[in-house]
Amino acid sequence: MRFVDIDLFGVYIAPISLLMLGAWFLTIALRRVTGRFGLLHYVWHPALFVFAVYLIVLSTSVLLLARHVP
Repeated sequence: MRFVDIDLFGVYIAPISLLMLGAWFLTIALRRVTGRFGLLHYVWHPALFVFAVYLIVLSTSVLLLARHVP
């Protein structure tokens, strides 16, 4: 597994920060879908549930990317 820092106008950005941003956008989309269908009303603590979903999306994306990076 090898991740390389990304140079953005002279500022080095860690690859995990880009993965965190992507996971955040995907979690927002999933939250809107669950909000539209009213599924968050069945959860004991909605904020904790959304945070857990964010961690699941982030860890899955890191593991999938680590598998495909030589």
